[in-house]
Amino acid sequence: MTSKSGNMNRRAMLRGGAVAALATPALIGKGIAQGKVTWRVQSHWPKASASFDDSLGVLTQRVTEQTEGAFQFELFGAGEFAKGPEIYNLIRKGVVPMGTASASYFQEKAQAASFVYGIPGTLRESWEQQYATKQGGLEAMVNEELVPDGVMLKSDKAYPTEFVLSKKIESAADFQGVKIRSSGTMLDYLKAAGAAPQYIPGSELYQALSSGVVDGAHWGAAIGAKSMSLWEVCKYHYKPALGFTTDSYLMNVQQYEDLDDDLRGVLDTAYETRFYERSSEYQLGEAQALSWGIAEQGVEVIQLPDDVLQMLAEASKNILETEGQKGEIAARAATVYTDLMKDLGYA
Repeated sequence: MTSKSGNMNRRAMLRGGAVAALATPALIGKGIAQGKVTWRVQSHWPKASASFDDSLGVLTQRVTEQTEGAFQFELFGAGEFAKGPEIYNLIRKGVVPMGTASASYFQEKAQAASFVYGIPGTLRESWEQQYATKQGGLEAMVNEELVPDGVMLKSDKAYPTEFVLSKKIESAADFQGVKIRSSGTMLDYLKAAGAAPQYIPGSELYQALSSGVVDGAHWGAAIGAKSMSLWEVCKYHYKPALGFTTDSYLMNVQQYEDLDDDLRGVLDTAYETRFYERSSEYQLGEAQALSWGIAEQGVEVIQLPDDVLQMLAEASKNILETEGQKGEIAARAATVYTDLMKDLGYA
């Protein structure tokens, strides 16, 4: 059992981490003197996914460079130790100190996890999800429950979720029973509009699409579709975005706390600064990837029919209400969404 004082110290660390991290110098002293530290990192991204290099790869390279090689990482693609939902327990048990995951994989662990993942059909711009996650406090709310369980979450980026299909949807009738790879609250969202969503690990996604197990998928949006070769078998790319979501880094709390102060400070700074950099980069990358898909792979961008959008809008209200009823922390997280939506004129 975690002591009460330990919980208080960890909560204080979470509240002050961002400010302290930005004040931490990049120059390392004790870390080098104590020898090199190497963390194994299990990602939920296949190595083919753009985020494996552009999110995880850049973050770890930056930390290694700024610690003058004192802090290094050994990166593993999806399924090498564990697949998506299995990664949380792998880190909690300390098998590996760090990993990446979608918050949709561990919704049962924290009431606010669904809100960090993103409530579909609510926020409409990347900056809005960024604001809710950091300034709105959603990340800290998730850690209120994860840290006592031995795991800490740091957000990777905010990005849109859009799906691709091998068939054209022109009405709600066409959408009935369409098999779409999905996860988290997106499963309920798509199901409410008549689709037949199911979860498939990223490492198995291309095979599932090419063999007809599913008719389509969302893996991020255009960048994900391009890097995972989804457009090879799914030529129809659908808009508007189903919603905005985030990816997450997970760490074993004890191994994080065992780091030398200098090394931990560099890591914290990298998490905080890279979140905003990566979120911004992703918006440009989306436009570039979609233009490439249209020109080079014959991708057709299609707007979802109004009758499908109406069903999705109703589903969004129900999901937000249901998620907000899961407990006191969930209610606070729901308020972050509803207040922001009111300020933006969405509700």
